[in-house]
Amino acid sequence: MARKKKPLPLLENIEITDVAAEGKAIAKVDGLAVFVPYVVPGDVCDLQVRRKKHSFAEAEAVKIHKYSEVRTEPFCKHYGVCGGCKWQILPYEEQLRYKQKQVMDNLQRIGKIELPECSPILGSKQDRGYRNKLEFGFSNKKWLTLEQVKSGEVFDQMNAVGFHIPGAFDKILDIDECHLMDDVNNRIRNGVRQYAIDHELSFYDLRANKGLMRNMMLRNSATGELMIVMQFSWTTREEEAQAMQVLEFMKNEFPEITSLLYVNNTKCNDTIGDLDVMTYSGTDFIYETMEGLRFKVGPKSFYQTNTEQAYELYKVTRNFAGLTGDELVYDLYTGTGTIANFVAKKARKVIGIEYVPEAIEDAKVNAELNGLADKTLFFAGDMKDILTDAFIDEYGRPDVIITDPPRAGMHGDVVNVILNAAPKRIVYVSCNPATQARDLQFLDVKYKVLAVQPVDMFPQTHHVENVVLLELK
Repeated sequence: MARKKKPLPLLENIEITDVAAEGKAIAKVDGLAVFVPYVVPGDVCDLQVRRKKHSFAEAEAVKIHKYSEVRTEPFCKHYGVCGGCKWQILPYEEQLRYKQKQVMDNLQRIGKIELPECSPILGSKQDRGYRNKLEFGFSNKKWLTLEQVKSGEVFDQMNAVGFHIPGAFDKILDIDECHLMDDVNNRIRNGVRQYAIDHELSFYDLRANKGLMRNMMLRNSATGELMIVMQFSWTTREEEAQAMQVLEFMKNEFPEITSLLYVNNTKCNDTIGDLDVMTYSGTDFIYETMEGLRFKVGPKSFYQTNTEQAYELYKVTRNFAGLTGDELVYDLYTGTGTIANFVAKKARKVIGIEYVPEAIEDAKVNAELNGLADKTLFFAGDMKDILTDAFIDEYGRPDVIITDPPRAGMHGDVVNVILNAAPKRIVYVSCNPATQARDLQFLDVKYKVLAVQPVDMFPQTHHVENVVLLELK
């Protein structure tokens, strides 16, 4: 006979003391760290433990006895359900304070290296409507909130357009309003949803991998252009004709769309990197501008999602690089070459390396577009395979390395090549201060950290970018 699991405890009148990773907050109970979502430091709560390990527990706040003095009302009707914007119950000034604290906590706790004083975090001018890109999924399995379930209401319409629910991969929360982008995202998403429902079009069923309406990506730019990529999943001529009717509706109903694209994806995942994207109307790209530079952004291109803050981030990066016009710069994980092009005018030459071939093609186009082709050189391939000692012998020892790796940080082989190349300065841009701290510890054998500059790219969330300047000891 199976042993009965011991009931998990209810912890009463517990004060939340700090913020933690992944947008959660933390309380200490008899030396045990308890992680809790959707509360802020200063809240006093009853916590129902949902998962307990030897050194920590995860809990849910089932009752709040006292609200923190710094807590603010959430502005989004979907708060607490969609899983995004977890920090909107903190005033923006408090968000910035905790983000800076998290950066330094990670660098000190994980890196264990000598650090200078941290520069004050650069906050975003916009704390809402700041994103230039959003993606929404379609599903025939609408997520019902706890209130909807308790109401006993019978829902005959279960189609939804919105965000995937954390922990429920095939369920979509139907989003009426999202504050992360200009209101155009709400008008177009809600309009297309209504059209699809009115015309009885099938919404995607992830488990069965069928259903015409699958995904919608919106991108806008500082130039006023707007790109929409509609992802369909059709298998018959009739469904293809229905998809074309959706696109015609969008073209007529939303004339602000300058680039209306589509893709037919019958795979079991939403990635489109290996699929052909077709143009229905307008151009197959939009332009972004930054400090006189123009960047061509296609449906598969990477571009920082907070345009204004990207400019601040790149200015910090260029300033840390300390360029005089004579330097050979390596830009690792260059993406579409935005940083490479941004610093090229102040360097002798910039060599950009990136894993995604399409991104490198975009980087070359952007260099041509800005008259910088003679000052840039781009290579596509796995960083640890491209950036080798032999590569450096052939193309030159860099004076400055700028590195902006993915969340996982840099591969150990890449770190070793950087140490062998021994550039005078390294500018390390990171979207994950924890893996950045790990890499800084490896670089500590030859480098010292001279400056730390956090930049907030994602208000209302726990995410933060951080730029570190290292110099040869």
